[in-house]
Amino acid sequence: MSSLFSHRTHMGNAEEAMLMVEDHGPDLINSQDLRRQCSISRSSSAYYRCEEQEREHMMAHESLDYLPSHSKVYKKWLQEKTYRNEWDRWLLMGLIGTAVGMLGFLVHQIIDSLIKLKWDLVEKYVQDGNIHMTWLCVLASGLAMVVFSSGSVLFFCPAGSPSGLPEIIGYLNGTSIQHLFNSKTFLGTFVSCVLAVASGLFCGPEGPMIHLGALLGCGLSQLQSDTLGMHLPIFTRFRNSADKRSFITAGAGAGIASVFRAPIGGLLFTFEEVSSFWDIRLAWQTFFCCLMATFTTDLLSSSLYGFVYRGHFGFFEAEKRIIFWVKNLLDLNVLAFIPTILLGMLGGLLGALFVSLNIKINKLRMQFFNSIPKLSLRKASKLLETVLILVCTTTVTVYLPYFFPCTPVTSLRNNSEIINQFKREISEYRCSSSTWIGPDGIRYSNQTFNQAAALLVENGKQGITYLFKRGTHEEFGYSSLCTALAFYFILSCWTAGSAVASGVVIPMLYTGALYGRIIGLILVSIFGVQTNEYGAWIDPGLFAAIGAASFFSGVSRLTISLTVIMVEITNDVQSLLLIMLAVMVAKMVGDLFNASLYSSLLKLKCIPYLDVEPVVHHRRKWLNLELFSARDVMEPGVKVLHLKENIASLARLLASTSHGGFPVVCRPKPEHPEVFQGTIKRFELCALLENEQIFEPQTNGESFSSSHLLSYEKITVEKLPNLSRLTMLLNRYATDPQYQQLFINLEPYINRSAMSVQAHFSLQRTYIIFRTLGLRHLTVVDPQNQVVGVITRKDLMPFPLEERLRLQLASQSPDAGEQPLDSRPWMCS
Repeated sequence: MSSLFSHRTHMGNAEEAMLMVEDHGPDLINSQDLRRQCSISRSSSAYYRCEEQEREHMMAHESLDYLPSHSKVYKKWLQEKTYRNEWDRWLLMGLIGTAVGMLGFLVHQIIDSLIKLKWDLVEKYVQDGNIHMTWLCVLASGLAMVVFSSGSVLFFCPAGSPSGLPEIIGYLNGTSIQHLFNSKTFLGTFVSCVLAVASGLFCGPEGPMIHLGALLGCGLSQLQSDTLGMHLPIFTRFRNSADKRSFITAGAGAGIASVFRAPIGGLLFTFEEVSSFWDIRLAWQTFFCCLMATFTTDLLSSSLYGFVYRGHFGFFEAEKRIIFWVKNLLDLNVLAFIPTILLGMLGGLLGALFVSLNIKINKLRMQFFNSIPKLSLRKASKLLETVLILVCTTTVTVYLPYFFPCTPVTSLRNNSEIINQFKREISEYRCSSSTWIGPDGIRYSNQTFNQAAALLVENGKQGITYLFKRGTHEEFGYSSLCTALAFYFILSCWTAGSAVASGVVIPMLYTGALYGRIIGLILVSIFGVQTNEYGAWIDPGLFAAIGAASFFSGVSRLTISLTVIMVEITNDVQSLLLIMLAVMVAKMVGDLFNASLYSSLLKLKCIPYLDVEPVVHHRRKWLNLELFSARDVMEPGVKVLHLKENIASLARLLASTSHGGFPVVCRPKPEHPEVFQGTIKRFELCALLENEQIFEPQTNGESFSSSHLLSYEKITVEKLPNLSRLTMLLNRYATDPQYQQLFINLEPYINRSAMSVQAHFSLQRTYIIFRTLGLRHLTVVDPQNQVVGVITRKDLMPFPLEERLRLQLASQSPDAGEQPLDSRPWMCS
């Protein structure tokens, strides 16, 4: 036996490849790789399509159990813990919220400071009208930022690529993703996020902030890191899968709450999009975490700007706290619902187009980079792509404003702060001083700005503020809005998915606000500027906000959380019904064409994700899973273990299979068949085999000594600490004759509460049980409780599920009766 760990996964590290996760083929079956025995047709209308290499990538992801293994050692460990003493849980939720709030404040301050520094460096060239030097200096500073931004994820993060919301969604659904919660990933994502946004790329910090919040939730709750060599002996009772996911969920919600100052929106976002397991207790705790995150960000932002203390500590100004504050609310008319429906339809169409275009760009990106064999050259190519995107973006933002005239700041004249914000556009784009008389007869001077510069030069956040403002009917014309819309749509779609940590929320809001304001301008052109209270709703700023919500919904397909977020970030409660209508219409229209961006990215990245409801088609018709049974999708021929297992046989089994767990069986009486008792995970078996003191010689009786039981902490591991040592141990166990006479008692360590269903159990209800309980393995038994098969996450994924049911339907004839288990076609015909 030259190598006990012969299977290799997609991971580059050889030792990590020895983890023996579910990398080749389904779990718990005799065959090592059923894919070599049959050819799966790719001509069907499968919901989940991947190339063979991508499908292997999907199979390489290990699944996770939501609940801990209910064994004897686990119950003994529970007896030592205080039951229903939740003060430490609430304390951790508060600490996570506070930490995420501080991080959100830091992200915003660094981004704002870098943007100001970048444009201050080129102010002299702009004033002198030297457009080429302006472009060169802006490009040079942006390149420095984007190279470090891309390099921090490509060369510093262990995964070698940026990760974000799709990975968090996949993990919380029950898929283990390598390096997702690594301390290097945290640092690399933070650096990449702030530099990418500040460099001038059309992106935002929202997606990375969700990931960073989840990282803080994981790190502060577990208080252990292999990278840092830190394992603190506090809060140890939370070191299990269920509690870990709860804190990650709360951290992700706090990330949204901090970046948008929207605590309720953060809570609802995790409920609607992020978390797959939800209960009222987790809702209360996430609510508290989001509250602390928003409070911390507001508190620090109240007195600090650019890391300089400005006074007024603890004084929350509405105009500063609400990021897209709408000061003047408008009275609405029922006629406003007509253009709102139009905006919703437009948002659904453009949102579906954005998703389709982005997925095609990412597919081409993956195919091109995967064709480069050398890893270092592949990473360098990804970095060069981000440089190319920045060159195009900088060229647009610097050169386009010079083709647009200056416009009087008519409706902004009484707001000195906004006029000061326009100072850069006034000075840098040679909007000369002028004197003019306003509609009220008052003379004004030097209050002009460049429309394209206001929309493109600064980050999208400032542009959205301008677009949302009410009473600015003539501030932006069709030419500047249409030009900004075209370039922003294309460049933001290209940027999303590149080798930087970036978000798409600001681009979504900005794109929707642009076409929403265009619709508002069309209404103004038709009906004129209305000054009476019944026509005041015809305002481009109002439809900019509705358009932003519609495009956000068309891309993300969010409804409840999006509506609340829009109200929280604008303070426009008066437009609530219009926002709700636009969001609903956009979602329905978008669903007619494709899935949401996050769902599409999950499929593109081949992350095994179980939807709430399975979607299975056959000959362009929906399949009712209630008409099928668990036996139709299970894997037969299961490798099983016994309560008393031989050491040498167990070592050979671990070496020859890659299964993540095994059913355990026993005979109640010598004449009885073996019946199902529970399950045990692969990592638990490896942890047991590292402790020779629990091995015992063969005895005539069934009893084993219980004096050498391992503790629950020792056998509960997510990865093996010393793989090379374990490899040598298993080689020795399998080849040394003395271990042929030694046995191990598995009874104290097996999960006695492992779920099982009978072979005739409804497939629809099997799916519900599997997803609701967050299972990793579901054992299938016959009426005598004998193991006949097993179901894993991969068996319930849309593509394999559809293929198996299609073959099952094809194998049945009208007069065919119930087939025996050993004659049913499972994977091959």
